[in-house]
Amino acid sequence: MSNGTERSLFARFAGLRELGIFIFLIAVVVIISIRSPVFLTLDNIHDIGLDAAILAIVAVGEMMVILTGGIDISVGSGIGLSGMIVALIIMNQWSIPPIVAVFMGTAIGGVLGMINGVLVVKAKIPPIITTLGTMSIYRGATFIVNYTVNKGKWVAADRFAPAFRTFTRDTFFLVPNLILITIIIYIIFYYFLNHTVTGRKIYAVGSNPDGARFAGINVDKIMFLPYLLTGMLVGTGGVLWVSRYTSAQTDAAQGFEFMVITAVVIGGVKVTGGSGSIIGILLGSILIGVINNALNLVRVSPFWKLAINGFIILMAVIVDKYIQQSVNKRLLERRKL
Repeated sequence: MSNGTERSLFARFAGLRELGIFIFLIAVVVIISIRSPVFLTLDNIHDIGLDAAILAIVAVGEMMVILTGGIDISVGSGIGLSGMIVALIIMNQWSIPPIVAVFMGTAIGGVLGMINGVLVVKAKIPPIITTLGTMSIYRGATFIVNYTVNKGKWVAADRFAPAFRTFTRDTFFLVPNLILITIIIYIIFYYFLNHTVTGRKIYAVGSNPDGARFAGINVDKIMFLPYLLTGMLVGTGGVLWVSRYTSAQTDAAQGFEFMVITAVVIGGVKVTGGSGSIIGILLGSILIGVINNALNLVRVSPFWKLAINGFIILMAVIVDKYIQQSVNKRLLERRKL
């Protein structure tokens, strides 16, 4: 069988996976709306969109890391640190435009991502160990920076300029800025992953690192890039987080990495790398946003929310494994013909 035929078969299953996520999302919305009439109100839909947007932004980076066979569990701490640094800078500098603050966060996050990338690629430390370590380091640095500059106090809403406080909720042609930024990011990375040589190399490295190296691909460079890009998206998300919730807290986004990984896995990204679509993780992010919002509406304990997220990850991995076995079986059957 030709490579083109194999790719079309995988694409068909990926499309079915995305359709399945969409159908499940609609089913969840219908069930929750019956249970809680408040769920489908415009205000609540608006809140779901804003909350899911930050998750979706960070999930793009996590997807690229997982595509290469790695993982980044430092994203929650990175959001907290980048958001805190920018908040401490702009709390007395009201003249800094919100979009400039976002780019500042992107740059800070890029540095954090570079640290992860260097440790994984150059120091050859396994990604799970690297990002477990930097997760603690970045969270600790958030406390240290806050205590050094602001004596341990949270940066409250009244310390920010009105333009920054309302930035994520302000609209452009009726679309909130936060959602607009998310749309732009998805358009950019959809094109990057599907229509550029570097984007296709990320898939190639994740599918077969040795084969990619044999084909002349600079594997180290390709494996470093997703960590850098993830850091930049995390930094962007950190500033948007502060604007969205109008405060910078030392424990901001604690545990957020598990939501991000859940969204990516639900979205159909293969946990061993090499397969996944950006449309899938967008649907996965929206689904997680809907579920979390619904759990809040019915006043489910945060401990149950953690358990439910863990259960969703396990189920998604099981489904992914079943789909992969089905694909392999189909490929084997075609080769025998």
